Amino acid sequence: MRKSWLSGAVIAAGLAMSGSALADYKLGVIGPMTGPNAVGGAQLKNGVELAVEEINAAGGLLKQKLVLSTGDDASDPKQGVSVANKFVGEGIKFVVGHYNSGVTIPTSEIFAENGILQITPAATNPKVTERGLWNIFRTCGRDDQQGKLWADYALANFKAKKIAVVHDKTTYGQGLADAARGFMNKGGLKEVLYEGVNTGEKDYSALVSKIKASGAEVVMWGGLHTEGGLIIRQMREQGVNAVVMGGDGINTSEFATIGGEGVVGTLMSFGPDPRDNPVAKDVVAKFRAKKFEPEAYTLYSYAAVQIFKQAVEKAGTFDSKKLAETLRSGMVFKTVLGDVSYDAKGDRKDVDFVMYKWVKKPDGKIDFVRN
Repeated sequence: MRKSWLSGAVIAAGLAMSGSALADYKLGVIGPMTGPNAVGGAQLKNGVELAVEEINAAGGLLKQKLVLSTGDDASDPKQGVSVANKFVGEGIKFVVGHYNSGVTIPTSEIFAENGILQITPAATNPKVTERGLWNIFRTCGRDDQQGKLWADYALANFKAKKIAVVHDKTTYGQGLADAARGFMNKGGLKEVLYEGVNTGEKDYSALVSKIKASGAEVVMWGGLHTEGGLIIRQMREQGVNAVVMGGDGINTSEFATIGGEGVVGTLMSFGPDPRDNPVAKDVVAKFRAKKFEPEAYTLYSYAAVQIFKQAVEKAGTFDSKKLAETLRSGMVFKTVLGDVSYDAKGDRKDVDFVMYKWVKKPDGKIDFVRN
């Protein structure tokens, strides 16, 4: 009798363990949770967390609960690779991230080798999807698209002005600056200054002196909000009033906090603000109820999980390669960004960039509006 009871207990325990194993699907989100770009990491993390929370509240996905792990890459490729390898060891099979192109490119190769599907909400460098990897997709656009907008805008509005091109030497920043410069040069407009700076510096007075000496009336900035804000603040302090044009990397309220009133008049490229999309209204309200403003790439991260969910439901499996095939099948995904579909590379077919301008509103707040 005792032997029979033990056998039953062992069987019951085995079934419980088996049920537990079937009940969890592991996914991860990686971004700069610490450091100067932590605002970007917070956008990725909050976007993914809410989407996962909603899926689990509705019963999970294919009868499985989603279990989320968060990784901090601190915008450093080496740390990103370390976190990627940690995720591989944890058995994670779907990742949303990273924020930086320079981190996304090396980790995507690790994920590809280990059967992990990856959707980046923010990595815009063309190389992210140009290497023929099976596993990498993005919900954002590309820097060649963004750079084309810069060049077209400059050719239409600044043809008679002197333009400086400045970048932060990163995969993202220099890639964006070079794309804009290339299109601009093809259009017959040549920059008076081309300069790279180091990220993490606090004193950009040498750069400002070069901008002043060049006579530049427009400064194209390829880089993120921290350095961009500091450069603008120091430009204004030294009496340089050139118009600055930046990209999606300055799309955060922290840009105005760092740069102060000197950022007023700054031009910025980004996609149509998803917070204004009627299909995102309820989700935006949920973020705000949590006291988190879903700026910049928050909704792009939320959308990455929406796309993953719809692909799983369509394919009827969590198999990463079958999900990648589903994403490339031409399927239209319904998201907070609107309808999203992918080409063979893993780029969106429907993305576009528009120009914004940072202004001081009647209530005194510095924010951006559609230009």
